[in-house]
Amino acid sequence: MPRGASTEVRDKPFVTTSTSNARQVVVLRDATDHRAAHDHATCESLGRLLAKIKGIAFGGRYDAKRRYAPAPYFVPTDTLVGVDHARSLGIESAADLFGGVVPFPFVATKSISHRLVDPHAYAPEGWSDAFADTVADVVLDGYTAFDRGDARRAALELMRSGPVRMKRALGIGGLGQDVVHDAAALDAALDATDGEEIARYGIAVERDLVDVTTYSVGYVCVDDLAIAYCGTQRTTRSNRGHEVYGGSELLVARGGFDGLGRLDLPPPARDAVQMARAYDDAALRCFPGFIASRRNYDVAAGVDSLGGVRAGVLEQSWRVGGASGAEIAALRAFRDDPALGVVRAWSVETYGEAKLPDDAVVYYCGDDNHGGKLTKFARVERVR
Repeated sequence: MPRGASTEVRDKPFVTTSTSNARQVVVLRDATDHRAAHDHATCESLGRLLAKIKGIAFGGRYDAKRRYAPAPYFVPTDTLVGVDHARSLGIESAADLFGGVVPFPFVATKSISHRLVDPHAYAPEGWSDAFADTVADVVLDGYTAFDRGDARRAALELMRSGPVRMKRALGIGGLGQDVVHDAAALDAALDATDGEEIARYGIAVERDLVDVTTYSVGYVCVDDLAIAYCGTQRTTRSNRGHEVYGGSELLVARGGFDGLGRLDLPPPARDAVQMARAYDDAALRCFPGFIASRRNYDVAAGVDSLGGVRAGVLEQSWRVGGASGAEIAALRAFRDDPALGVVRAWSVETYGEAKLPDDAVVYYCGDDNHGGKLTKFARVERVR
């Protein structure tokens, strides 16, 4: 945990109705080490909130030497890789974790969203041409590559129609991306990306858009409670002046995607939901062993370099993400009031000093890894 950070959740007591085995605990699982320290601390705070919702204890970080009986409920910091690995932890279904399990490393990343540049391009074990073909109509124009040479050829092909966005598979919150306009900038971006990372996780090259609105569409299930949502993201400036993820405003419905379908959403939001659901369905069909209780999809709508309006799924998140504070705040509201059908929920990330609303649930307040202050909080309002 970063120095000076707090994971004590500022919250009020609330009612739980879980019938979970009282001996089960919620545990944090550090799945990878490439995420920032404040992300790990955030996962811990959200794990504590999930334990309250489930009506069981929070057991801290998972201890491989400890014998858990029954198996704990996991909150992994990242999507877990390997079906056998998940089963060795006691994870048999989506009911056993807040997040997801995928059969191969690249499946957890934005690399699955696009086709390979041609039949001769390198593909790792587990690559699914069927998935890429199925989602081609609901993603932006682009390619995925697992080799620098393939990535260069793909980007040059796309660059015939305008600028291209290079997206590292492990980049989160808008980081790890470069917009390139010519071959020199392309080569510089590729040289700055680790070759082993490309080979293991891939890199996406995608047509760049401007005037973008990013929709968040998602599904979460914890115990017997399922929710789905659609909303928009906002960006903010970090303490170093970079444009980064600043939060999400979500309209959340009880009952999963079917509940969301009953809401009176504006046409662009309805389109985003349809694209996200098509992507979600394809992932469930095309990647054997994939399970997830938290499924989030970023859908972008914007203008390309030729003036055309384009929309498509950018990427998926099957782990704790930026919107998870809002998701968990909504879960709490629905758990507390069985008659409640719809809420509006916000997750906010703010840098520097900030005045917080009275109903804010703060789940991180500390260092942003560069010596500046970062605060993350959620709030929720009843709709009906």
